[in-house]
Amino acid sequence: MTRPATLRYGMTVPLGGLSATEQLTAARKLAAAGYTDLWSSEVSGPDCFTPLAIAAAADAGLRLGTAIASVYTRGPGLLAQSGAMLGAIAPGRAILGIGVASPAIVQQWNGLPYEQPYQRARGMLRFLRSAFAGERVTVDSETLTVEGFRLDLAGQDCPPVYLAALREQMLRLAGREADGVIVNWLAADDMDTVDSVVRGAAPAGAVPEVVVRLIVVPTDDADRARALGRRLIAAYLTVPAYAAFHDWLGRGDQLATMQQRWADGDRRGALAAVPDSVVDDLIIHGTPQECAEHIERYRRDHNVTPVLALQPVGRDPLDVAREIIAAR
Repeated sequence: MTRPATLRYGMTVPLGGLSATEQLTAARKLAAAGYTDLWSSEVSGPDCFTPLAIAAAADAGLRLGTAIASVYTRGPGLLAQSGAMLGAIAPGRAILGIGVASPAIVQQWNGLPYEQPYQRARGMLRFLRSAFAGERVTVDSETLTVEGFRLDLAGQDCPPVYLAALREQMLRLAGREADGVIVNWLAADDMDTVDSVVRGAAPAGAVPEVVVRLIVVPTDDADRARALGRRLIAAYLTVPAYAAFHDWLGRGDQLATMQQRWADGDRRGALAAVPDSVVDDLIIHGTPQECAEHIERYRRDHNVTPVLALQPVGRDPLDVAREIIAAR
């Protein structure tokens, strides 16, 4: 495929180690360094909309996206309102990224049933498209009930909707009905597999954008980086959805011992069972030049926007961000 004229480069916000009031200045500095995108997440720290509202005030031309807003923890009307308002404060530069999050976030922390994630994502995606188009929306489905909702902010500033996806069914839904797809915990060599599913489901001639969140440990101390990487891998890839994703990608045998030891309560043994090769595939680490080269591997022949998620290594995250993008 032809690569896009604008090569995008994203950063996860808020940046760690900076106060909320310092994030506005950070957004301006990231734009000046060459970053085109800021993407937020929502787990157990900041919500996904407030950091982007702060960044919008920087007026730096940055594209702003949520990665992701859960389709469970906000009702459909409220999610439409939040997305539309993000579009209003950053017209033409906002993306509403949605996804099913995880049972821990939805069920354990918010007391909501985590049921039929595919159907919930599909229903919310279709609802948002209708609401953003200004339609009066009524839905009565297995996972979504809406009675006569009409969005006051509907119109041209409403953002495109991207869907977070892992395995084939959700990736096909993203390619078929969303404006783009968001993925994480992906190796560069996995891009062909993911992209072929998304493009295969997309309308004829369409090349959906794939936003890839990348964990970056910016240190040339490989032992330190791998130790942190193992902790992250063990915490995430023992979650059933991610375990199934990597089994589908062909990494199941490499992770089986880790997953079994984790299930047995042997946390130390689980960490020790993560192969260096898996860490090096999934965690970007090294010098700024090595990090930049690894990031570029995700772009090869794909319409990809890399979004860096910097892990703390005791350095100013803005300095690290500038060094990596300067090394491209």
